[in-house]
Amino acid sequence: MIFQRALQRELASTAGATFTVLFTIIVTWTLITILGKAAGGRVASSDVLALIAFATLNYLPTILILTGFIAVLMAVTRSYRDSEMVVWLASGLSLARWIRPVLGFGLPLVLLTAVLSLVATPWAKQKSAEYIERFEKREDLQKVAPGQFRESAASNRVFFVEGISGESANVQNVFVNTVDQNGTAVVVAREGAIDTSADGERFLVLKNGRRYQGVPGRSDFQTMEFERYTMRVAAKARRAGAGAGVDAMPTAELLIKPTPFTRAELLWRIASPLTCLVLMLLAIPLGFVNPRAGSSANLIIALLIFFTYNNLIKLAEASVKQERISFGAAWWPLHALAGLVVLGLFAWRLNPNHRYHPLVWLASFKRARCNGGPT
Repeated sequence: MIFQRALQRELASTAGATFTVLFTIIVTWTLITILGKAAGGRVASSDVLALIAFATLNYLPTILILTGFIAVLMAVTRSYRDSEMVVWLASGLSLARWIRPVLGFGLPLVLLTAVLSLVATPWAKQKSAEYIERFEKREDLQKVAPGQFRESAASNRVFFVEGISGESANVQNVFVNTVDQNGTAVVVAREGAIDTSADGERFLVLKNGRRYQGVPGRSDFQTMEFERYTMRVAAKARRAGAGAGVDAMPTAELLIKPTPFTRAELLWRIASPLTCLVLMLLAIPLGFVNPRAGSSANLIIALLIFFTYNNLIKLAEASVKQERISFGAAWWPLHALAGLVVLGLFAWRLNPNHRYHPLVWLASFKRARCNGGPT
C-alpha cells in the first residue's frame, strides 16, 4: 500500500535524525566523563576508546526506545498538523490502520533492543569492569603520570615522579610520602623501579636519594642518604572478577541464580523491549494535535511519559531487590497497565462523537468559514 510505504519511509527518516542527535549527545557526555577519569588517573589513557565504546553500548537500548517513540509521535503529529489525518479519517479509515505500518517499522527496533539489553549490554559492562580492574591491579608507579601526585592503592602513600623512562616502571626524580604507625616519612630519589623477588613479592627500589622521618625540629627527626632503598609496594588486593556486579552477568547466568539481585536485574532487562513496543503503540493516539496549534507540547508530554515509565520500572526493580515483591508479580503489571492505557486512548480517539476527534475539528473549521470567522 502506498500509504504504508510512505509512512515507513517517513518513520525511518525521522528515526535516523532522532537517533543521530541522541547518539551524539550520549557519546559526547561519555567522552567528557571518561576523559575526566583518565585525567584523574582512575582509568588508563590507553583504554579510553574501549571504555567509551562499552559505555555507549550500555545506553543504546534507551536510545532506541526514545528513537522509536519520538519517530512515531512526530510522524503522527505531522499528519494532524498538515490536516492529512483529517482527510484520512474523513475517508472512513480508522486510526487503528496505523498500527500495522508502525509495527512493521518498530518490531526490528524491539528485537534489536532485546538483543542489546539481554546480550550486548551485560557483555559491555563486564568488559568495562575488566578494563578498570586490570588498571587497578597495576603497580602504584605504573599508574603514576609524570608531573602529577598519585595516591597508592593502600591509601597510605603519595607518589610524584618527574618522568618515566621507557615502557617499564623505571621513573626519574621520585617523591614518596608515607604515613604509617611510625609517623610520616618522606623519600626523594633520582630514580626508581619495580622489582620482583623470587617469591613473587613486588618492591619499589629507589636509588641515590634521601629519607626523612618524623617532624622537622623535633628530637626524633631523622634524615639519611642512601644509594639503594627498597620498600614493599602495597597494592590493593582484589579478587578476580570482583569489579563486575550483577548487571554484568550474562542473562543465562541470571536465570540459574535465583537471588533478589539477579531477579531485579532480569526484570530490568526484560522491561527494555516491552517498553519500546508499548511506547511506539502509545505514540499513535498520543500524537493528536490541533492543526491550528503547535506540536511542541506533545514532545514534552512524551518525554515526561518516558521518564515516568522508566522510573516506575526502576521502582519495581528496587522492590524486587529488597524482596518486598516477588519477580513473578513485579515484571508484568506495569506493562499490562501501559497496554490498557494504549487501548483506552485508541478507543478515545476512535470515538467520532468526542469533541477532540479530528472530524469534529473539521466540522468546526467549516462552520467558522461559513460564518465568516477566522480561517
